[in-house]
Amino acid sequence: MILQTRVRPWARAVWHAWRSQLQFRIGAITMLVAGIVVVIVSFVLFRQISDQLLQVKRNAAIDQMQAGVSYAQSQVSGIVTGDGASVRSTLDRTVRELQSRNGEAGNFDVVMVYRTGDTARPAASRQFLYPALPPDLVSAVDAGSQNYRYAEMPDAGQQPAPTLLVGAPVPIDGQGGEQVDLYYAFPLDQEQESLALIRSTVVISGIALTLFVVGIGVLVTRLVVDPVRRAARGAQKLAEGQLEERLAVSGEDDLARLASSFNAMADSLQKQITQLEALSQLQQRFTSDVSHELRTPLTTVQMAAEVLYESRTDFDPAVARSAELLYAEVNRFELLLSDLLEMGRYDAGVAVLEPEPTDLASLMYRVVAGMEPLADRHGCRLGVRTPDRAVIADVDARRVQRVLRNLVGNAIEHGAGRPVELTLAANRTAAAITVRDHGVGLSSEDAQHVFDRFWRADPARVRTVGGSGLGLSISLEDARLHGGWLQVWGQPDQGAQFRLTLPLTPDTELTGSPLPLRPAVVRRPGVAR
Repeated sequence: MILQTRVRPWARAVWHAWRSQLQFRIGAITMLVAGIVVVIVSFVLFRQISDQLLQVKRNAAIDQMQAGVSYAQSQVSGIVTGDGASVRSTLDRTVRELQSRNGEAGNFDVVMVYRTGDTARPAASRQFLYPALPPDLVSAVDAGSQNYRYAEMPDAGQQPAPTLLVGAPVPIDGQGGEQVDLYYAFPLDQEQESLALIRSTVVISGIALTLFVVGIGVLVTRLVVDPVRRAARGAQKLAEGQLEERLAVSGEDDLARLASSFNAMADSLQKQITQLEALSQLQQRFTSDVSHELRTPLTTVQMAAEVLYESRTDFDPAVARSAELLYAEVNRFELLLSDLLEMGRYDAGVAVLEPEPTDLASLMYRVVAGMEPLADRHGCRLGVRTPDRAVIADVDARRVQRVLRNLVGNAIEHGAGRPVELTLAANRTAAAITVRDHGVGLSSEDAQHVFDRFWRADPARVRTVGGSGLGLSISLEDARLHGGWLQVWGQPDQGAQFRLTLPLTPDTELTGSPLPLRPAVVRRPGVAR
């Protein structure tokens, strides 16, 4: 468990570096590939060197053996068969003489064996060598063939050491099954030292070569990645609004062309954004100026319309109806003008929040009471669900009330006469109000545009409530001004639900909402209520 705790942060750091740093990823891949190539090449190279060393040793040993066989043959050709002392003396003398002869194969030990039937009389430069000879080598030499083996033989301290053994029969003119075998034992300690030195040299050279290749790969990658990183930082600064950001251009290579293209793109973006800002400011100023200029004549027209509306009973029916229509349309125009002025304040960034402790449940009930006449005209019932405890939040009551009026009016407009439900809930940091209708609903595409200015899901549908087309846009801005959320869920023929989430205290960042955006129970199509 402790090992897992230690490994996981290290593994996460490596995985993060692998995913986020191109230079690290290329360096790791280069190290892996270079390491595999170096290991394979080193293995093949070491194997070839080892084989060559052993082959040279083996060839020299065979030459030494052949010379030794010739000399031994000359010494044992006249051996007296039945005289054991003569046999022992001849073998010991021959072994000493062979031991004293040097060759290209290096140091060696000699073993001679005189056989008569099943009796073997060995003579060796070191007496413990003969019992250690491999049985398969002894059998092959007894069969009359020259052979060699690599085996572990005891050294001077009788410790096992790798040794090259070469054995061959010595031709004699004896009778009665007499045979003389000659064995040479060549220690491979010098070859082992050479191979160990070569192995360490190959390992060190392989590591150095791998690091060198990785360093080259990282350096080349850095030469490519650094300009890309500078371009990424420049693009990030452009995205943050620093339109004057440019890249330094040096040289005429591909990276220089990248920097030049980036600078050209930044110049074009700055020019277009500046033009759009100027156009937006002109549009905002035009809207604000027109709205203010229309306020005075609209007030005059509204007063005249009220006079005509109050006196409509004295007119004939056609004129009276005209007075009613004039009064309604002037009021609608006044609402549109107010909404335009409000949007102008949001666009100009001069909207001011005036928070105060507000009981959200009481606020909801006031909105419902004000919307009851409209709901009655549409045959719609308004329902309110609030928690047992009071929900007090520092909000701008006028703006929150306006949001709820817009949401409830929208629900009545699209609710098809079915009930509209308002729900309030709160947790320690936030409060949420949902407005749920069971009318025509919204598609996923409609939900993306429902807060756009003057947007309507069905342009051919006649508006019955008489809004300005800016209500939901203003509601969204009111929610954002509080640091809150205004979100919508909807499905065709299953209604829609708007959720307003507000922090209980100003400057509190929202991390969640007390109410779900999707209703807990959604009616399936074709199922009656």
